[in-house]
Amino acid sequence: MDDVDDQRLTAHLQTWLGRWPGTGPGLTVVGSAKRVEPGWDGLVHPVLGVESTEGGVLSVPPLAADAVAAVVAAGDDGPGVPAAAKIDGGFFRGVFRWSTAPTPLPDAGVWVPAVDPSVPEWLRPFGHDVLVAVDPDTGEHLAGVGIKRHDGYGHELAVVTAEAAQGKGLARRLVAQAARRVLDEGAIPTYLHAHSNIGSAKVAEASGFPDRGWSILGVG
Repeated sequence: MDDVDDQRLTAHLQTWLGRWPGTGPGLTVVGSAKRVEPGWDGLVHPVLGVESTEGGVLSVPPLAADAVAAVVAAGDDGPGVPAAAKIDGGFFRGVFRWSTAPTPLPDAGVWVPAVDPSVPEWLRPFGHDVLVAVDPDTGEHLAGVGIKRHDGYGHELAVVTAEAAQGKGLARRLVAQAARRVLDEGAIPTYLHAHSNIGSAKVAEASGFPDRGWSILGVG
């Protein structure tokens, strides 16, 4: 089965956005209660979408759906969305990736509860367990991966590497290791980044997250 049709991916997008796939070419606007409820981080994300090479879904608050749909129908599939939804911020498109077969790289970190005193501050908001890599001699933190558990079907990976540890293949090993755990838990691992972030793109490709031409949409 083509992993574009992976049931976990479909279930994730249906749950996260309110429907998937859309009704045809272009963006299908859907009003979803998810856009007025707190996300994984406790914050509300009022505009969120995913676009494949065949079309996509743009999820907005229910009360904004008609106004946003009118803007999209008029040919504006981005810049006019925030104003139509009556929210601040600029519309953005990034790269949306997922993996069903992470690269078989060796493990590079250990799983630690996010509340452990040794965990860096940036990893704590992810909760649950986080993946950390430390210098075996000094104990210095080198890199880590947190998991954004959007729903029971899709878990987004976020990786940060200390400047001194960059360029050594550590991030790709951690991302592949985290992706394997997500799959073992029955979810699909996703990886998002800006088009301009070449470093993230290289990590994604090396760890088994190909660029399929899909985009993440939002306002920020």
